Amino acid sequence: MAARDWRVWALKATVAVGCALPAVSLCWRLPQAVNPVEFLTRGTGTWALAGLLATLAVSPLRQLSGWAAWLRVRRLLGLSAFAYAVAHFVLYVWLDQGLEAAAIWRDVLKRPFVTVGMAAFVLLLPLAITSTDGWMRRLKRRWGQLHQLVYPAAALAVLHYFWLVKKDLTQPLLYALALAVLLGWRVWRWGQRRR
Repeated sequence: MAARDWRVWALKATVAVGCALPAVSLCWRLPQAVNPVEFLTRGTGTWALAGLLATLAVSPLRQLSGWAAWLRVRRLLGLSAFAYAVAHFVLYVWLDQGLEAAAIWRDVLKRPFVTVGMAAFVLLLPLAITSTDGWMRRLKRRWGQLHQLVYPAAALAVLHYFWLVKKDLTQPLLYALALAVLLGWRVWRWGQRRR
């Protein structure tokens, strides 16, 4: 195996393990949790958001490092973030709301943090569905336009977390800062290209 291929393989393997570790950690720590449902729901939501921000960090990493291999892990990061988001959603509708559609609907309408969280999840659905090479070929230029939904989805996810936390806002603010930096980088690059 060529040195270049080896580095790409090592990057993919490292990212795959990194994406799986939070799930292993959550399962390992679950027996010690005071409220297991809340522990799992919050944990999966936090890792969905972290994965979403990691996905958005791929382009700046490629641009700063000049190493195109970073793009080879963007789909893995995005789908891992979506998997944690699905787990977060399922835990909420199943264990928290008992799969009662009326109760879920009332909660979505009544509590703003649930509303924006649900909106973020809905925006992520088409991104996950169209993440395959086949969809990229079928949608062509529209694929890139569709996948710009990741920006409002990430903003809504940060807002969801911010409104959920009641006391210590340190962690939500750090996620908001990370998103601001990642979006700011894109705006700056766009301005550079325009000049």
